[in-house]
Amino acid sequence: MAIDRVLPPGLALLLAALAGGCTVGPNYHPPHAAVPASFLAGKPAGGVPSRPVAARPAVRWWRLFHDPILSRLEVRAASQNLDLRVAALRVAESRAQEGIAGAARFPSLGANASYTREQPSNKGVFTALGNPSAASTASGAGAGGVASGAGSQGGAGGAPSSHLGAFDIFQGGFDTIWELDLWGKTRRAVEAARADTSAAAYDRRGVMVAVMAEVARDYIALRGTERTLAITRRNLATAERLRKLTQDLASGGLSTALDVANAAAEVATVEAQIPPLEQSEARQINALGLLLGEPPGALDTLLATARPVPPPPPAVPVGLPAQLLRRRPDIRAAEARLHAATANIGVATADLLPDVSLSASAGLQAVQFHNIFDLAANQWAIGPSLTLPIFEGGKLRAQLRLTRLQAKEAAVNFEKSVLTALTEVDDALTAYRDEQRRRAHLAEAVTQDHTALGLAQARYAQGIASYIEVLDAERNLLAAEQALSSSTATVSTDLVALYKALGGGWQRRAAPARS
Repeated sequence: MAIDRVLPPGLALLLAALAGGCTVGPNYHPPHAAVPASFLAGKPAGGVPSRPVAARPAVRWWRLFHDPILSRLEVRAASQNLDLRVAALRVAESRAQEGIAGAARFPSLGANASYTREQPSNKGVFTALGNPSAASTASGAGAGGVASGAGSQGGAGGAPSSHLGAFDIFQGGFDTIWELDLWGKTRRAVEAARADTSAAAYDRRGVMVAVMAEVARDYIALRGTERTLAITRRNLATAERLRKLTQDLASGGLSTALDVANAAAEVATVEAQIPPLEQSEARQINALGLLLGEPPGALDTLLATARPVPPPPPAVPVGLPAQLLRRRPDIRAAEARLHAATANIGVATADLLPDVSLSASAGLQAVQFHNIFDLAANQWAIGPSLTLPIFEGGKLRAQLRLTRLQAKEAAVNFEKSVLTALTEVDDALTAYRDEQRRRAHLAEAVTQDHTALGLAQARYAQGIASYIEVLDAERNLLAAEQALSSSTATVSTDLVALYKALGGGWQRRAAPARS
């Protein structure tokens, strides 16, 4: 059968227009961001033991610390962290939204079946036809088929009765509708949904970067607290020895009760520093457990033995600023959102243009069930429909203006993300360099305070110095050692902050999102 005998005139031209449909709205072009040539310009190493170099950064940067327990914690966090699981679900949600948007590219097809028992009004429109039987027939046909007055009643001598009888209608079939994407509205919507999926995927990777850094930060803080606690306990032992020495000297008349009281007070002062450190140690273990999705106490066995603060490597590869744009997940998420906002302009533009849909239906209808499958019971309809917005009170043009402003906002957010990333890297490099220099000075101070305490103790034992000199030397040493311990942990923590700023820790853990 020829197609022009089935389709109404002009439908073939409409389908041809579909094939040549355009896509309105601007096409997306990746933005250009100006970045410096190197991170290290104006950042001289200054003789520090660990220096940044412009080599390719390590993806699993925590391995640079050569701490097997830290590496185990990082691996477990990557698979167990609850924030990462939530972020993964958000990626899945975005992909579901992408599927919803993509479904508009295809026709919708539905099936229907119904049974109706109908009693027409004896005073209604059918009585105007003059023949209730014919009216009943018309009622069935008006419902879309070949209905006849199955329930009509005839009067005497074949004259029609004024009473309309009830009748049955059985029908079933299929219907479909397809909105023709003449202006690319659906294509732009799918493009925006895919970009949103990419943004969600990069958000998840941003969460991974933060989680990896937080695990390392808490682990280093724990080891720093352990070191400070050990220093404090060692100083407590020293204070205990000095108190005993003071008591012995007082018993021999070589010291005073004031010196004994001062020595006892110093012991109590040092002892008072231990409970807060132990509390901090327990809190840091629990913080690591939370990052790994574990209840309190689950990591006690793994972290029971004290270990030194993981030292940084001699050389820290940081790469180049141009690589940062592809490595930082927040920059890539901002770029994906700019892509989505650009595509949404096309969706809003298409809303101003006519919508053309093609609908069709086919089925069977009869007033007696045994006739439902007769060839004469078939019915069908096909044809296009055109919808043109004429007056919406300015809603559609305001929507278009809104999407354009949202795209401009997304462009500004992208620029801000790049600038923020560069600033964070620069700040982290400065902090890492300067903290190493501070640590070197603190180490020298500890050496000198050790010497001073030894001399003060010797002079006090010989009776040529007061206990105040010993007390001052002891306090100075304790403060210097605690500051050195804190600085040692801060150097490693600053390295963690540097690699977080560089966006390290995700590149090989997940496939790139579709765009």
